[in-house]
Amino acid sequence: MPRIGSRISKSITYAMIFAGILLSGCAPMQPVTTTDPVDPPVAIVDTTPIDPISVVPLSRQPWNFELPSVAIVMTNSQPAYADVAVELAERLENYEVYDLGDDRQPPVSVLRRVNDSESSVVVAIGLQAAQSSVAMANKPVVFSQVFNHQDHELLNVNSRGIAAIPPLDAQIAAWKKIDPTMVRIGVIIGEGHDDLIEEARLAAEKHEIELRVQVTHSDQETLYFFRRMVRDIDGFWLFPDNRILSGRVLQEMLTDANRQQVPVTVPTDSLLQMGATLSISTVAADIARTIVKVIREIQSGRLDAVPPITQLSEIRVETNGAIQVVDR
Repeated sequence: MPRIGSRISKSITYAMIFAGILLSGCAPMQPVTTTDPVDPPVAIVDTTPIDPISVVPLSRQPWNFELPSVAIVMTNSQPAYADVAVELAERLENYEVYDLGDDRQPPVSVLRRVNDSESSVVVAIGLQAAQSSVAMANKPVVFSQVFNHQDHELLNVNSRGIAAIPPLDAQIAAWKKIDPTMVRIGVIIGEGHDDLIEEARLAAEKHEIELRVQVTHSDQETLYFFRRMVRDIDGFWLFPDNRILSGRVLQEMLTDANRQQVPVTVPTDSLLQMGATLSISTVAADIARTIVKVIREIQSGRLDAVPPITQLSEIRVETNGAIQVVDR
């Protein structure tokens, strides 16, 4: 089936702007294809007889339909959003791209075009796109690249989200592999992330890490608690919560951390040049694959079975110029 609508070129410039990161709340990057060499598995043969096994096939039928027409709505064309749109376009046969950052037309008229289109599902990338699509679209919405979705009531009976950050267990595992001496990790985050904090605690316990968490309400409060915390931790885990961060405070935090020789893990590699030690970010192709899985569920009439937020499967790790992709 021929593709329709706008096309996004892979020649998009990948210059990351910090202000865009704070506004978007996250900054996924392109996937990296190089991986560490893996030792070949050792074959072990067990000749002990076993009882016959009876296998009952699952009742669920495989997907036997084409993906529906999809409207891809971007907050703007910054790489954090465009990378995901590019990967989506490679996995869809029938799609159209709408850019809310296009000054030639107001967002309201763009969403009206989405509703008038033949698309069956709306994919919203970024906060503004998610807010507008959930509020105005008369079709199911799958949103991504939004960290504080609970503040904007983006989840309802007709919408689902994709996690804005990589799996926390995989993040700690990668961090621990790079720095096995890590024992105490600090986290500062805004209100409304109880589930995320619990997930982080479980991941930390699994890897024998003591997690110290502080909930704050402003950037100045974040800086205050960070300066109290940094003397007693082995590493600081930064989440993309733009409600409690600002460019000035973030720079002061990184400066203080370097002074105390405390490594800081950040959600985007663009912060490495500001003094962060390690970046663990999402992979655009992984986000796109996850979105497509949700679209397939919606097309099969199983929207109710899709969790409110679907987790991702891959992480991108960068430190001192060494880049790798780690599968969950």
